[in-house]
Amino acid sequence: MEPAIQKKIDSLKGQLIVSCQALPNEPMHSSFIMGRFALAAAQSGAKGIRANTKEDIAEIQKNVDLPIIGIVKRDYPDSSIYITPTMKEIEELLEVKPEIIALDATDRLRPGGKTLKEFYEEVRNRCPDQLLMADCSTVEEALYADELGFDFVGTTMVGYTPESKGNHIEADDFQIIRTILEKAKHRVIAEGNIDTPQKLVRVTQLGVFSTVVGSIITRPQVITKRFTDALKDAGF
Repeated sequence: MEPAIQKKIDSLKGQLIVSCQALPNEPMHSSFIMGRFALAAAQSGAKGIRANTKEDIAEIQKNVDLPIIGIVKRDYPDSSIYITPTMKEIEELLEVKPEIIALDATDRLRPGGKTLKEFYEEVRNRCPDQLLMADCSTVEEALYADELGFDFVGTTMVGYTPESKGNHIEADDFQIIRTILEKAKHRVIAEGNIDTPQKLVRVTQLGVFSTVVGSIITRPQVITKRFTDALKDAGF
């Protein structure tokens, strides 16, 4: 790994990564806005950014010099996987060179019926030096991704797949994260429903390499709804 990239990756240890994403149907959808969100995050002490699409990443790179976890979300008719599902998305990300590329590493077939192992090997052959993050939903998936050789194992998909339905990342003092940390060889990144400063501190104390926090920081509609729901629940 190049010394400059190694330095950037090292800077993530024990720190916050802010996910700056907005899909086409969301009010903040704009590469320009994502760039400004990233700048605001950097000014507030975030040490990394997670971003979707080469266009957003390119704009973010104009605003901040932070390591980026890059993804491309895209739907395919023959698969439920949508986070960097095929080589098409990998090639797009390689155009803007994020320090880390993340992809769905759940136990589901990818477009074209491809297994995770087949896709992982294809990506490694295409870009052997690229750092890769596995977005997982269960302990078993995380440990399998770790065995395959992903550089980072994340809990991004916990609760979002049929296999993990009903699971909560914070349950029993983050039991899922604690189990992965105990057994995985590679660095673990906490992600998914880490929506308070207290949760961030706790998973960091447990030993995760870094933590991604997204909606509660960069999705105003989600933040607003927490307030309006509280009013409804109180009978107003």
